[in-house]
Amino acid sequence: MTHAAVKILVVDDEPPIRRLLDVGLSSQGFAVKGAQNARSAIEMVQSDVPDLVLLDLGLPDINGHDLLSRWRAENVPFPIVILSSRTDEAGIVQALEIGADDYVTKPFGMNELVARIRVALRHRLQTNGEKPIFQAGDLSVDLVKRIVRVRGMDVRLTPKEYDILRLLVQHSGRVLTHRLILEKVWGEISDVQYLRVYIRQLRQKIEENPDHPRYILTETGVGYRLVE
Repeated sequence: MTHAAVKILVVDDEPPIRRLLDVGLSSQGFAVKGAQNARSAIEMVQSDVPDLVLLDLGLPDINGHDLLSRWRAENVPFPIVILSSRTDEAGIVQALEIGADDYVTKPFGMNELVARIRVALRHRLQTNGEKPIFQAGDLSVDLVKRIVRVRGMDVRLTPKEYDILRLLVQHSGRVLTHRLILEKVWGEISDVQYLRVYIRQLRQKIEENPDHPRYILTETGVGYRLVE
């Protein structure tokens, strides 16, 4: 897929937002279409499947969460990035757990949005196999040999710390909710504070300044994101 061929469907009931995204994303080489409500979006997807959907949660006809659930139940092939003016963490977490690939809150910067779009597209294009080596700045993670290095020095992690880091590496650039991390690493929903303790320990081992992390970023009230 070439950059110019990427088709983006914007589902938002606000004409100014659709115009803004049309101009901004078109200037980046994307082919942009707009839908003012969920029903129009469903029809457009059926006639011409996009490469990515930008979905507003506050649609006038069908709740954005319901539309997201419908598409994920149908196993649609495209990533879905949420655009929302909502500030409630519960709505964002719900969307991510239903199957959204990422979210951006309004108002947003075009550069940030384009970066999130590219991350979501790359993840969908990747094969199911893991990259043997993950590299971000001074952090290196060998997923085959289970070796973690920071500035060329080996870092010893506990099994749970490594499992958390491995999960973040596998989804680098994307936000993972507290619930998802707890389920994947512990196999059950546990106290979020328990996870925070492990994240703090992990940061102390891999971050130069754990109080101002550069690798494991906090999405307040939602979860964590590992930089790409």
